[in-house]
Amino acid sequence: MKKPGGPAAIAALLSFNGGLVDTAGFLGLQGLFLAHVTGNFVTLGATLALGSHGIVGKILALPEFILVVALARLAGGALRARDLPVLRVLLVAKVVLLAGFFALAVGFGPFPDPDTPLALLTSFAGIAAMALQNAIQRVHLASLPPTTLMTGSTTQATIDAIDLLTGTDQAHATQIRDRFGRLSLSILYFAAGCAVSALLYWLVGFWCLALAVLVAAVAAMMRTDA
Repeated sequence: MKKPGGPAAIAALLSFNGGLVDTAGFLGLQGLFLAHVTGNFVTLGATLALGSHGIVGKILALPEFILVVALARLAGGALRARDLPVLRVLLVAKVVLLAGFFALAVGFGPFPDPDTPLALLTSFAGIAAMALQNAIQRVHLASLPPTTLMTGSTTQATIDAIDLLTGTDQAHATQIRDRFGRLSLSILYFAAGCAVSALLYWLVGFWCLALAVLVAAVAAMMRTDA
């Protein structure tokens, strides 16, 4: 019997996890965004202006993000050269990184000062996991909407909605409708992850990351063909 899954199902789980992990990181690591770079530029500026904690982690987040994406790209090429299942291996690697993030966060958090060595180590594990997820989406799920960056998706979904409402030729309407559906679902999954994370963090703190590890493991076990 064929395993459930496929790229669309994997992307849906990654979108949910993107919202879940980013929200938990923001709440537990004093405003650090784990899944994308843009937010950390903004919060770094605010941190410098206000003189609050978190400067070191936000400065180091960008070079670590770049390094992990580069390593993922190199690893993908090496795996492909050996005829190994690249997407599966990278998804499993993401599970390992998320499990490390979860263990460190629960074991040593919460972190009132995110610039302490243990807080930085914890944030590095979370950033590595989400940088790897971004690399996976760009290379292996490129035909599907981003799983962590909702600004572009929201912009395109709004444009598509207006085009569908105002009318367009039939040749383009089907394409626009399909894209609007994919974008809307991605945004919905990400928002659901944010909401679930906020609720669980309020109830159990960093233990909410256990759900992120479970979701990532399910994604890694799914079939990767279309």
